[in-house]
Amino acid sequence: MKKKKEVKLTKLGIDETLPHQIEAPSFKGTGIQMKPPFENSQGVVIGDSFYASENSPLENWSDETDPSIMSGDEWVHPTNDIGWNTTENKELLEQKKRPQASPFMHPTHDVSKGTD
Repeated sequence: MKKKKEVKLTKLGIDETLPHQIEAPSFKGTGIQMKPPFENSQGVVIGDSFYASENSPLENWSDETDPSIMSGDEWVHPTNDIGWNTTENKELLEQKKRPQASPFMHPTHDVSKGTD
């Protein structure tokens, strides 16, 4: 039996971004807080951006390995996941951001209505 290595789970993001991933979107201003990596039930750290793990079924594959062991939410990180890099998901994040309006504009009301 392999000895379990102690893993320090620290937050990767800087100012709600993942600067080490050039295509990763910014979560800043979306109301979504970046989450730290976590260890799943298989002892694999998810969301640390290191893709090889001694405990991963991929690193210990055999004819007896059931691929379904790698399915489910415990294999997906909520904010450090390649899925956020798709155009569709980037658009979803952009919709959550408040508009970049001039300093004297109200974010939800048209204050210039009827002034023309």
